[in-house]
Amino acid sequence: MDAVLNIPLEHVLFLSIILFLIGAFGILIRRNVIFVLLSLEIMMNAAALAFIAAGARWGEPDGQVMFMFILALAAAEVAVGLGLVVQLSRRFQTLDIDRAEELNG
Repeated sequence: MDAVLNIPLEHVLFLSIILFLIGAFGILIRRNVIFVLLSLEIMMNAAALAFIAAGARWGEPDGQVMFMFILALAAAEVAVGLGLVVQLSRRFQTLDIDRAEELNG
């Protein structure tokens, strides 16, 4: 039995837009570095979902290739973000993003 689940592209893109807006709202509202990084991850996953859905719709591997690029970008973002979190907590004993202006490198 080969059951194929066909989900309309519009539904997947709607979910992707909702996730992207949640991430954008999290970036605009929160001042904590960890929440901002989490919101960025949600936004990147929303874009990846849209690429995968579009690639599956047209039967092309382009969406999967873009997903791999998004995964690499997310790994780099986590590495840089962890460095920022460690420096902020070490120097200022807070994770408030407004204090990052005082980090002169």
